[in-house]
Amino acid sequence: MAEEKSSLYIKDKDVVVPGEILAIGLDYLPGFGTYRLENKIIASRLGLINVDGRALKITPLSGKYLPKRNDVIICKVIDITLNGWRLDTNSAFPAMLSLKDATSEYIERGADLSKIYNIGEYLMVKIVAVTSQMLVDVSLKGPGLKKLPPGRIIKVNPMKVPRIIGKQGSMVSMVKKVTGCRILVGQNGVVWIQGDTINENLAIETIKKIEQEAHVPGLTEKIEIFLKKRMEKKEKSDEK
Repeated sequence: MAEEKSSLYIKDKDVVVPGEILAIGLDYLPGFGTYRLENKIIASRLGLINVDGRALKITPLSGKYLPKRNDVIICKVIDITLNGWRLDTNSAFPAMLSLKDATSEYIERGADLSKIYNIGEYLMVKIVAVTSQMLVDVSLKGPGLKKLPPGRIIKVNPMKVPRIIGKQGSMVSMVKKVTGCRILVGQNGVVWIQGDTINENLAIETIKKIEQEAHVPGLTEKIEIFLKKRMEKKEKSDEK
C-alpha cells in the first residue's frame, strides 16, 4: 500500500479555529495548541498558526499572562518587605524579588530598601522559579535586567508580544529606528517606551496597531508604510 502523501492545509500566520485540520500525514509535528488525531494535525484553540519547519504551533489571540520560568518581564514594585520586594507581574500572581537576587552589592540588615527600589518603580526582571502553588521568584541578575528609568508604560495582550517583537526582534527594531525611542517589551505584555513626547505617541500608536492587526498577513510591510507616512506628515508639520 502506497504511503499517504503529507499535505499542509494552512499557510504561516493564518488564523485558525479549534477543530480545524491543519495538516495530513506524518511529515508535520503537532506543537503548542495542536494535537494529532490518527494522521491529521488539528487546532485545539483559536490563534495564529506558526509553521516552524515541520512543527505547527499556535499563538493564541487572547488570554491572560501566566508566569513561566525564564520569561523576561517588566514589573511594578507594589510592596517592600523585610526580605525584598513584591512585584506586580501583570497577572493574577505577584512575584518576589529577594535581596540576594536584587543586587550583587552588600545590603546592611535593616537598610531602607525603598532607597534601592521604591514602590511604583518598574524593573525588568527574569523569572527564576514558579512553584506548583504559583509562587513566583524573579531576579535582576543577568544581561539587560535593571531598574527602568522614567518612561511611558503601556500594556498589550501578552499573546501578541511575539508579533510586536517580530522575528529576531525585527518589528520592534523598526519602530525604535523610525521613532528614535528606546523600547523594551516584557513577555508579560508590559511595554516601556522613552523618547520625546511626539515620537513616544507615535511608538505607542504603532505598537497598538501591531497588537490589533497581529493576524493580518504582510503586517511588517504594512507597519513600515504606516510609519513612513506618519514621519513624512510630522516632517511637513515641522517645516511649517
